[in-house]
Amino acid sequence: MPQLNLETREITLKVVYYGPALSGKTTNLQQIHKLLAQAARGKMVSLDTQNDRTLYFDFLPVEFGVEGDYKIKLKLFTVPGQVMHRSTRRIVLAGADAVAFVADSQRSAASGNAYSYRDLETNLRANGIDTSTIAQVIQFNKRDLPDIKPLAEVREAWKGTGIPTVPAAALQGEGVLETFEALLRQLYQQLDRRLSFGSKFGLTEEDFLEGLMVHFQEKKPKS
Repeated sequence: MPQLNLETREITLKVVYYGPALSGKTTNLQQIHKLLAQAARGKMVSLDTQNDRTLYFDFLPVEFGVEGDYKIKLKLFTVPGQVMHRSTRRIVLAGADAVAFVADSQRSAASGNAYSYRDLETNLRANGIDTSTIAQVIQFNKRDLPDIKPLAEVREAWKGTGIPTVPAAALQGEGVLETFEALLRQLYQQLDRRLSFGSKFGLTEEDFLEGLMVHFQEKKPKS
């Protein structure tokens, strides 16, 4: 649920990158942080846990013609992927408005992806978040590695869910912004469906996307 601060006139939206250990969640967040204009990003903070860590930073208040002079702030988080950190993942998911699930495209990672996605659904429900309505995107990362699932197979598996899938090689910066933009689109649509977000704040989907994506220094990172 978005947080509305009447005093500072800010709308805060929480975005969480979720997935199994070593799938590329941290890499995604680091790439996004690096590509954002310095004035539009907060400091990257790392909370270390045993053999893993949680990262987060603020996409600072962005003002782009929202009715009532409100500014929009995004808070971006990763979760520790290792099985032992389930309680931490549940805590980080609290209040989430959107989730990017980062999966490892290698065939050997299929069971880990499946376990992690079930864990995501369980933790969303534990936080009172409707798994069928929260904005989601599935990123199939590590497309640059051998023995990966073909995209046709991936898309067929997720076709009935309505959740967009995006191929990526996050270490090379490929698919990172595409995933983020797809998630923002899903986020706007869910907010508008549930809260009449567009009419309340005089903001179309394209205005919302353009107003946030314009703060990236380049549209596509160089590999």
